[in-house]
Amino acid sequence: MELEPLGIRNDVIEFDMFGLGVGDETIDIEHPIEGGENNQLLEPFDGIVSGRISGEVYGDMNLEPYEGMEFESEEAAKAFYNLYARRVGFSTRVSMSRRSRRDGAIIQRSFVCAREGFRVEKEKPGRDGGGARIKRPRAETRVGCKAMLVVKIQNLGRWVVSGFVKEHNHELVPPDKVHCLRSHRHVSGRAKSLIDTLQGAGIGPSGIMSALIKEYGGIRSVGFTERDCRNYMRSSKQRTLGGDPQTLLDYLKQKHLENPSFFYAVQGDEDHCMSNIFWADPKARTNFSYFGDTVTFDTTYRSNRYRLPFAPFTGVNHHGQPVLFGCALLINESKASFSWLFSTWLMAMCGKPPVSITTDHDRVIRLAVRQVFPEARHRFCKWHIFKECQEKLSHVLSEHINFEAEFHKCVSLTEFIEEFEACWFTLIDKYDLGENEWLQAIYADRKQWVPVYLRDTFFAEMSIMQHSDSMNSYFDGYVNASTTLQQFIKLYEKAVESRYEKEVKADYDTMHIGPALKTPSPMEKQAAEIYTRKLFIKFQEELVETLTFLATKVDDNEATTVFQVAKFGESHKSYLVHYNVREIKASCSCQMFEFSSLLCRHILTVFRVTNVLTLPPCYVLKRWTRNAKSGLMLEEQTCNLLNSYQESFNDRYNNLQREAFKYVDEGAKDEECYQVAMDALREAANKVAIFNKTGAGVSNSGGTCKEVFATLESRVNNPFEARQLSGGPSTPVDEQDKKIQKLTRKLERARQKCELYRTNLMTVLKDIEQQKLQLTVKVQSIKLGMKG
Repeated sequence: MELEPLGIRNDVIEFDMFGLGVGDETIDIEHPIEGGENNQLLEPFDGIVSGRISGEVYGDMNLEPYEGMEFESEEAAKAFYNLYARRVGFSTRVSMSRRSRRDGAIIQRSFVCAREGFRVEKEKPGRDGGGARIKRPRAETRVGCKAMLVVKIQNLGRWVVSGFVKEHNHELVPPDKVHCLRSHRHVSGRAKSLIDTLQGAGIGPSGIMSALIKEYGGIRSVGFTERDCRNYMRSSKQRTLGGDPQTLLDYLKQKHLENPSFFYAVQGDEDHCMSNIFWADPKARTNFSYFGDTVTFDTTYRSNRYRLPFAPFTGVNHHGQPVLFGCALLINESKASFSWLFSTWLMAMCGKPPVSITTDHDRVIRLAVRQVFPEARHRFCKWHIFKECQEKLSHVLSEHINFEAEFHKCVSLTEFIEEFEACWFTLIDKYDLGENEWLQAIYADRKQWVPVYLRDTFFAEMSIMQHSDSMNSYFDGYVNASTTLQQFIKLYEKAVESRYEKEVKADYDTMHIGPALKTPSPMEKQAAEIYTRKLFIKFQEELVETLTFLATKVDDNEATTVFQVAKFGESHKSYLVHYNVREIKASCSCQMFEFSSLLCRHILTVFRVTNVLTLPPCYVLKRWTRNAKSGLMLEEQTCNLLNSYQESFNDRYNNLQREAFKYVDEGAKDEECYQVAMDALREAANKVAIFNKTGAGVSNSGGTCKEVFATLESRVNNPFEARQLSGGPSTPVDEQDKKIQKLTRKLERARQKCELYRTNLMTVLKDIEQQKLQLTVKVQSIKLGMKG
């Protein structure tokens, strides 16, 4: 269909259906299909304001467009055609506009089926300007459909339909799927309010869509898809930040320029927009090398309390303080995004996965952890589940005031699996909660959050019963509900500096404030000299408690003795300790050492009654000692040098072996070749021995090892020439064996010397690190004195 000529003669520029006009003033407005503020897909008919459409049209919403139909405004015509498209089953968009040459005002609009025309791929230059940029492949949606509505403005300011094509060249969408069409997907004001509320409560897109479907009575009534919900949530987060994440990105780029060890990465989402951001400063990466055995990924800041899509990776240092391993800004929270984030973090930490990881109770996070950290023990934060309990069981808590206390006691104070199981089902039966879906779900996940199931894995916590200080606390006091992105950058630096000062203060206290000993035990004095101050206080508590415990031998065999340990007067509550006398190793049924790497009072009681007066080395974990951060990095560098030497030795060994095997294959063909090959090998061994003894003999009488093999190769390939050049009898086999044994002894002595040198070097390096630590503490002491 061709556009009919307008009655304004020379005031208008003509153009074809693709918007290719004559002259520079011709403008075609064909907008992208993607969502966003500039999206020109026709909006759904979300309620027509009286007066926007003429009375005739307003009186019949099922009316089909026709030529001559009038509208009060261009927007009214657009809304009407989109309503008609929703009823019929297709999506619409704005295709073209026509402007007046006189004042540039739009005088004609074309609204078309979204499948109008054909896509024309435009080659875009790459970022470096050199070549075409590779684009994401998109599904073909344009099929050349001719359906359209053309409206033009009349002299009185009213818009009239000047062209209408009804027929489509493709199938239309049935009513139950029309909500999936782009121009009919619209997040209404009411839906936005509900999404904001649920997002503030920490609920993800899938959960929010489920709530909306239930609220509206079906997905069709919701009027948009889960992807639209995700897009709105992402834009909502950016508004919450009080600025564009580009501000943070610029900050990270500058930090990386100042120090190349500052790591950051940005994830692009499926629409090539900035999604999640991760960064780790050099200190965070160094911290992980010392204390990266257990990690907490804290997403609490997404909750209604903060409304900041921020998640730090933290751990626990040798003082029991939270320490930072990196940070992330979460704009997108899909499984793919979390998988990207964990993989990027692992790369920043040099590919070394933790022994254990703690996260919020989140299905998507769990899937990502399984994918990226398959060997790590994954724990859900117990306190996050307690918070969920207040939300999911609010009706139970309001009716039964004792339920919450009993629930906490069941989870936190039971010490054996059988005890927890019995207590759980008693609680469920008592309050008739057997059909509660949330309780069923968390019971199914019990091995990932109930302490009694987690005691066999290290989580760096001083007590199984208490809450770790590392969770939800690193940025407390710095981040709150009103924190914007610009403010966060400054507050982030303040928080990191504050934590560092606290660590230095703890180092100072450990070195200069000696703890008061409470027993004459040599073990207590030893621990006071080894552990940091806070860790020693915890160990001291366990040691002092042994004075009230009794250990009774219940089984004794050649390898292991079993003790039953119980507090005096509480024999009903006992623990079993298996003790190997020869190796001085013990294990307790409470599993405190496995969980925190500190010996429990029960094993210490057995040590007391068996006269073990000092701590066996295997029970002193370096990460809890004063020297936790000394020598480790230097030791790693030394190991790297040794590994480099070992690699070069292995390369030479393998090369020689490969060359020798080639001559073995050739020399074994027949008896004559075999004899020549043996003679040549003996001569080569002679030359190598002379070179090792004199350091220069071979170079003056036959060349290098490489030349030896060249000579060997020529003799194997030419047996007759080999006999002519051999010039005498070969070295006897027993003489060669003696030389080999002599060289082996020399090699062993050299290895022993190297090991001795390495030990002495490490001692010197550790002393240097200790002096550096003391100087740091002195500087901090001077600073504190100046402040005072």
